[in-house]
Amino acid sequence: MIVSQNQPAATVSRTIRTIFVSDVHLGCMHSRADEFLKFLNSHQPESLYLVGDLIDGWKLRKKWRWPEIYNQIFDRVEELSRKGTEVFYTPGNHDNFLRDFGKRFGFVSLSDEFVHLTADGRRFLIIHGDQFDKFETGAQWLSVLASFAYDVLLTSNTLFNRLFNRQGQTKFALSSAVKSQVKHLMRFISDYERKLADHARLKRCEGIICGHIHAPNILDIDGINYCNTGDWVEHCSALIEYSDGELEIVFFDQEIAPVQKSVPQARPERINSKTFVEAEVPGLVSRFWKKCHPLKLIRR
Repeated sequence: MIVSQNQPAATVSRTIRTIFVSDVHLGCMHSRADEFLKFLNSHQPESLYLVGDLIDGWKLRKKWRWPEIYNQIFDRVEELSRKGTEVFYTPGNHDNFLRDFGKRFGFVSLSDEFVHLTADGRRFLIIHGDQFDKFETGAQWLSVLASFAYDVLLTSNTLFNRLFNRQGQTKFALSSAVKSQVKHLMRFISDYERKLADHARLKRCEGIICGHIHAPNILDIDGINYCNTGDWVEHCSALIEYSDGELEIVFFDQEIAPVQKSVPQARPERINSKTFVEAEVPGLVSRFWKKCHPLKLIRR
């Protein structure tokens, strides 16, 4: 069951035009692959944006773990493409090996950045966001250490919920609680959000859609719509665009109550699109997953 962050009555009459998902981390033991596949199976959008870290290359290099459901996810993405969905992929730090492919990757358009035009005419920059993580770019060993600590938190959280047999109750999201309480983490997230908003402004976009920090949110930052899709490790969340151009975060698993700021989506003044310098978006090419399987590259 998909649970929306906001459930206005008008939503029921609208169709889903675009889906943005990130941080599925296939290869990580905590990946919620079952839920993600069910989510993909329930929709046929016009466009699907995979906003980085679909594959967790860091984990797969250490220990190869590839259950059959992962293949089913790739098969579903290919099926969506065959039925008319345009598929776009912007790699993240955990699947950055895909950046070596340039702009041609089977039936998927591949780029570090895309510009998406919403149904109501707004321009949104699509990027994973690791390029604006000061630890990832300046001290990657700290990023690796943080990833390890995050795994420990997730494992502890799973054991906690099992120990207290919290069936039928809201599951305790430990890492979200830590993020909301530790001041330097909150400062890091706030700084990250502002950097991305500034980057969108430089690209003459009215908003930005990203992932990376596993913190689903929609914010207005000085007139820029900042949207973070969340993840499919903790939150099972996605950002969707409806046929009228409205954006909304949805949660597949209603038992998880993520910690996030409640800020209404702003509608900044339109910018004349004729003044933009267009960002290059590679064309969609025919078929990819079966002809050029990315997993072979991870195992090299």
